[in-house]
Amino acid sequence: MEWIVLIGIGLFAGTLGSLVGLGGGVIVVPALIYFGTYTGLLDNITPQTAVGTSLLVMIFTGLSSTLSYLKHKTVDYKSGLIFFAGAGPGSIIGAWVNKYLKMEDFNLYFGIFMIVMAVILMVRDKLKPIETFKNASFQREFTDPSGNTFHYGYPPVIGALIALLVGFTSGLFGIGGGSLMVPAMILIFLFPPHVAVATSMFMVFLSALVSSGTHVALGNVKWLYALALIPGAWFGAKIGSFVNTKLESKVLVRVLRIILILIGLRLIYQSITG
Repeated sequence: MEWIVLIGIGLFAGTLGSLVGLGGGVIVVPALIYFGTYTGLLDNITPQTAVGTSLLVMIFTGLSSTLSYLKHKTVDYKSGLIFFAGAGPGSIIGAWVNKYLKMEDFNLYFGIFMIVMAVILMVRDKLKPIETFKNASFQREFTDPSGNTFHYGYPPVIGALIALLVGFTSGLFGIGGGSLMVPAMILIFLFPPHVAVATSMFMVFLSALVSSGTHVALGNVKWLYALALIPGAWFGAKIGSFVNTKLESKVLVRVLRIILILIGLRLIYQSITG
């Protein structure tokens, strides 16, 4: 029974994660904790094993969706590598900090984090572009299939520093980092949403390699659970990346916002009720 549940979790997480650039961790981690702690279906699930197992799965989710997005030419791989320069070290630090978190604390911090991200997305249309980055040294251009051209740019050092924080949250919460990086890319650097999602998944893949390696060294991976999650996550990522190219950008933001709110409220509730 647990294998069916895990495959389903992987499929759902891979689809939604790839669709909005989250990497799927915002689904996998709460689901593992719920089925391990509150239903007893999964054995020996702690914040550490949930995060470590999730990040191992994120390697395959990130790779699957990145390969799909590369076919659609929506991955800004140069920006992805710049962001990874910060996200890589940050993810290692986050993985080490994670080992000190108890279940109630983890749920509370994770839930608050999700809500904050949702609020940022709610007000993003009211925020003015940061003029400092309009004429940044690193400029990028993207033309979508409809012929619309988008211009965006940022200082590489600033991008790497933001990614450092993103990597830290990735290693700490097992979320892949996309839930923070996508809003940052859209709000601060003015990335087109489709490019932000695709590039985020590329960074998720790279940072997951580093952070999951740290969690493996700490003994935080449930290997059998990961083996059940990976097939669903792989095919789900393919589905999500395909659907992403068919939806309007505003739809993607709405989906991301709803996901963050629901999961955040659920985690905070679990933290309070125990």
